Amino acid sequence: MKNISLFLICFIACLAVAAQDFNKDLAVARTAYKSGKLDDSRFAMEQMMQELDMITGKEILKLLPDKMLDQSSNKSKDNVTGASGFAGVIIHRDYGAANKNVALDIITNSPLLGTLNALLAVPFIANNGDQKVIKINGYKALVQKVNGENNAVNYELQLPLTTSLVTLKAPGFSQDDVIKMANTLPVSDIVKIIQ
Repeated sequence: MKNISLFLICFIACLAVAAQDFNKDLAVARTAYKSGKLDDSRFAMEQMMQELDMITGKEILKLLPDKMLDQSSNKSKDNVTGASGFAGVIIHRDYGAANKNVALDIITNSPLLGTLNALLAVPFIANNGDQKVIKINGYKALVQKVNGENNAVNYELQLPLTTSLVTLKAPGFSQDDVIKMANTLPVSDIVKIIQ
């Protein structure tokens, strides 16, 4: 009970600090806009958007599963980095040990989305010996073979969600295992947050 109370207090404090930064940037943007300094106003608004993206990334990390198959998450390596705009924010989590490491990345505003969505729209082109169109919790995804070290066959899964791209890299695991891991993701909950 003490841990829950302590967590709630820390969480509320973090939100209050983030809200203060957001409100400060909003006030700077309004002041700069009213005085005709459009570049300064834009910069302050970009700062607000970056802060929102970072908060969103941290919320998504809370939704991710603690385990994928028999691989436990390495929450100490969780990371939300990047800047709003061109490529967005990268949300990262590792699973497993160094010899069998699974990497999960979610990239907001990914520049690869257009190409991937075009490929998924024409499954007869995407389905070949090296790649296959599948569904993960109702969303189309592409699972493909990639060459690893010493020409080992590995699999990678890419799942487009609105304006974000989920990439799951699992060297040393079979295609079926990669699909099972991806099916543990709370896709619909992630979509609600990133919309």
